[in-house]
Amino acid sequence: MAGMPAWSGSVSSPEVQAAPGLSTPLKKSQGCLSAGNGYLRAKIRGSMKLDVDLHDSELECDGGARPDGSGIRVSFAGPLRSDGRRIRVVFGIVGATEGSAGRALPTNMTVIFEGEQRLFATRGDDKCTADELSQERVGALGGPVRSYRIVARGFCIAPINALSGSEKILINSFDFAGNVTFEDATR
Repeated sequence: MAGMPAWSGSVSSPEVQAAPGLSTPLKKSQGCLSAGNGYLRAKIRGSMKLDVDLHDSELECDGGARPDGSGIRVSFAGPLRSDGRRIRVVFGIVGATEGSAGRALPTNMTVIFEGEQRLFATRGDDKCTADELSQERVGALGGPVRSYRIVARGFCIAPINALSGSEKILINSFDFAGNVTFEDATR
């Protein structure tokens, strides 16, 4: 929605605005990508109305292969506030493989509001889709550890439920640039 503030310190959700300490100073993040071009944007509606628009210096990000080998997992954490609150979004992208581009990839999403005991999860990969995904090699070539800048955009077609309670959110759209690192298995 036009005119709605970004979640870089201001939020349009009355429930979150009323929470004590939300306007407390932010602790500086480490940054997402060494080139300074990481970001996370998402439109969240439902129980909360948030426009997340975080950029490299406000983000921590990390990624790699999913534990079961079925794709890639990428995690983003916003700035940590002095009261311990922050947003963390985790994408589990099924079928994504090291260094490869992809389209229409099923995506599992988890949205965590740290310090608020709020956790939303798709509990499966049938509600969200990464429309487009690309990966660009960064860092040293070769070797047992390989890193990529990963860029993706997508949406969800169904609400994401809170793990406790009856709250629901819908991610109308998301896009991000972060990193994924792959390591050879040690013997």
